[in-house]
Amino acid sequence: MLVDSHCHLDHLDLAKYQSDLSSLLQAARERGVEHFLSVGVDLPSSKNLIALAREYGDINVSVGVHPLQEKRPPIPEISELIELGSHDIVVAIGETGLDNYYDSDSSEWQQESFIRHLKAASQLEKPVIIHTREAKEETLSIMRRYADTKNAGVLHCFTESWDMASAAIDLNFYISFSGIITFRNASALREVVKQVPLDRMLVETDAPWLAPVPHRGKQNEPKYVVEVAKAVAEIKDISFEEVSEVTTSNFEKLFLSKNA
Repeated sequence: MLVDSHCHLDHLDLAKYQSDLSSLLQAARERGVEHFLSVGVDLPSSKNLIALAREYGDINVSVGVHPLQEKRPPIPEISELIELGSHDIVVAIGETGLDNYYDSDSSEWQQESFIRHLKAASQLEKPVIIHTREAKEETLSIMRRYADTKNAGVLHCFTESWDMASAAIDLNFYISFSGIITFRNASALREVVKQVPLDRMLVETDAPWLAPVPHRGKQNEPKYVVEVAKAVAEIKDISFEEVSEVTTSNFEKLFLSKNA
C-alpha cells in the first residue's frame, strides 16, 4: 500500500479518463495507491475539495492558501482557516509557507499568511503542510516561533539542503519527496534522501505537476507516486516494500491518528 501524501485532484485534466475522477483514482488504486491527500491552494478551492472528498472514502483534504498567488488575495483570517479546518475530512492546514524563488516581492504577505496558518493549525491541533523554496532562514525562524511541534507537519516537495531538513526534523516535522528526486539534475537532492531517516519521510506526487521519470513532461497523477517510492528505495538501498510500509505508517501517524 502507498499513499499520495500531496496532490491537487481539482487541478487534474481528466480528459483521458472521460472527465471521471473515479477512473483516475482507480488507475492509482490498481498500482497499490490506496489513499490520497488533496491540498487546497486558496479558500474557494479548499471549500470545493471538502465537498469533493466526501464522495470518496480514501481522500482527505488540507485547506489553506498557497504562498504563490497570481492575484494576491487578502491574507486569510485565522477564523476562516479554523472554520474550514474543523471539518472531519480535513486533516491538515496548508499548503502555506514561503517562496523566494518565484516571488520574493510578496514576502511580507507570505510571512503573515504563513504565521496565520501556523496559528490556526495549532488551535485545531492539526499538522501543517509547508511549501518552502529559497527561504530557509525565514521559514525556519517562523516555524521555531509559531509551529506547534506536538502536531507538527511536513515540508512538502522538499528541494532544500540536509541542514534545513535536519532542522525541521528537530521540530518534529516530516520531509516529503516528490518526482524531482528522479530528475537527472537532482543529484544533490538524492543525497538528502539518503540522509533523511525513513521514519521521518513521506512520498508524494504534487500532481498535476512534476511527473517523475519516465513520465516527465506529461501530466503527473497519483499513480506515479509508485515511481517516487521506487526511487527512494533505490537511493537508500532498501526494498520498495519497506518504503511503502514505512511512509504509509508515517502518513497515518501524522494525518490520520487524531481522526481515527
